[in-house]
Order: sequence, then structure tokens, then C-alpha cells
Amino acid sequence: MPQTVTLYHNPRCSKSRAALALLQERSASVEVIDYQKNPADLSTLAAIARQLDGPVSDMVRMKDAQQLPGGRKYLPDDDDAWLKLLVAYPALLERPILIADARAIIGRPTERVPEFLDSLTS
Repeated sequence: MPQTVTLYHNPRCSKSRAALALLQERSASVEVIDYQKNPADLSTLAAIARQLDGPVSDMVRMKDAQQLPGGRKYLPDDDDAWLKLLVAYPALLERPILIADARAIIGRPTERVPEFLDSLTS
């Protein structure tokens, strides 16, 4: 198990609460970041994006993004623009995001969390 797992967390989200519970069940050392109270800056989001296995747009809650002024028509088409959108609208960050050992995952579905933790020990 890594020293610490960083969890970008929304306490009102059932999937985020489930991820936190799984981490606690495993007695993982967890740094919890409520990203709505303490939003990530552009460089932090870019670092997370590099650690994820997928496009930056995976970090965005798409159904919520489509409700922004301009809707789907004005959604970004490149990684930098997606990151800037997340800085401007932190509530759009998909959750939960777990980071450890220079790797990150989006913990949806929740079954991905134990798989991620197991991969850290192997």
C-alpha cells in the first residue's frame, strides 16, 4: 500500500462516500480533498490528467457540463480548454478521483477502487 492515497472527494456524492469507506476499510492513509471547498488550480488538474489513463474530458461530469450556458455546442475540444473549464467550474470535476504512486483513477464504478488499491501493492 502506498504511503497516502489522495482522494478528490465530494461528501454529497454516494460514489465518493463509498470510495472513502473502501479506503477506510483497508486502513489506507487518506488525504481527503473536498474539491468544491478547495478547488484545484490549473497546474494541479494538469498533473492529475497526466496520471489518468484516458482523455482529460474523462475528468468532467458531462451531463452537468451540458447544462452550462451555451450547452453542448460550446463544450471544449482540446485538453487545455477542458482543464480551464474545470478551474472555472470546480463542481464539474468527476468524482471520486484517487491518486497514489504517480497514478490516478476515477473511482466510477466503485469496483475500480479496490482494483486500484490492489494494483498498488503488486
